[in-house]
Amino acid sequence: MYITEIKAYDYIALKQTLLSLSKKYPLLNISYIGKSCAGRDIPAVKIGKSQEYALIAAAFHGTEYITETVLLRFIESLCKALQNDESIAGFNARKAMFGRGVIFVPCVNPDGCEIVLHGSSAAGFMAENVLRIAGGNLKKWNANLRGVDINHNFDADWEKLRKMECEAGITGPALTRFGGFRAESEPETLALTTLCRTKRIRHVAALHSQGQEIYWKYGDYEPARSRKMAEIMATTSGYMLSEPKGLAVGGGFKDWFIKEFNRPGFTVEMGKGENPLPIETAKEIYERLEEMLMLTVIM
Repeated sequence: MYITEIKAYDYIALKQTLLSLSKKYPLLNISYIGKSCAGRDIPAVKIGKSQEYALIAAAFHGTEYITETVLLRFIESLCKALQNDESIAGFNARKAMFGRGVIFVPCVNPDGCEIVLHGSSAAGFMAENVLRIAGGNLKKWNANLRGVDINHNFDADWEKLRKMECEAGITGPALTRFGGFRAESEPETLALTTLCRTKRIRHVAALHSQGQEIYWKYGDYEPARSRKMAEIMATTSGYMLSEPKGLAVGGGFKDWFIKEFNRPGFTVEMGKGENPLPIETAKEIYERLEEMLMLTVIM
């Protein structure tokens, strides 16, 4: 029996589920790496001990809460395999994780997910502002509480991206693709950058939806191991290796990590369709990506 369910996780359900997982699996360590604009905790889950860690983060965008569901199921599957000395994705978990560690951030943007799942009431004192920005279309809300797209707010050619946003008519807070008035202005962004600057992270994967694609380099930056790792991830998932274009270039977490540390970073666009993807497809997506996620942890 799994504690994690195939369902959309709001903030309360996420915290309750992580608490239940920590009680069932003592090997799992929960901490909080920061708070959202609305003061919601941003939890991180650490498994294993190592001098350096893999980092997998999800739910950067409000409409992409399915990535949180998939990641929570993987976290529990890995814990279960480790605790019971079982295999996961064909790997003996204890042998595969020997000397390795991983940090998971299941929900980078809790405010955005709450707005999509529960409407303007989730925005509190910012409710009227959020409704105005969204034009009433809260089901398409990708930004954080202040209308900033977290994955446009990292300091990777941010100025160039900001100019492109303005040329596209995105000059202020918006549903999506507004990168803020300066790089790393948002607490959610700062939570991840601080984590990467204080822990030794050997590579990162950012889980998004949709497109069944993997982005693996940034401009002319191609850190050692990146290509081989990307090819392995593509082979095991059946996803295509791609390069982002237009407003998807720069400002993102994997872009910043690659530029800042010259270490591998990946964006995985899971599933196919229109966001938000039907939550019932999370089971199929997870089953397809389980091996890739395990390899991302141990490579």
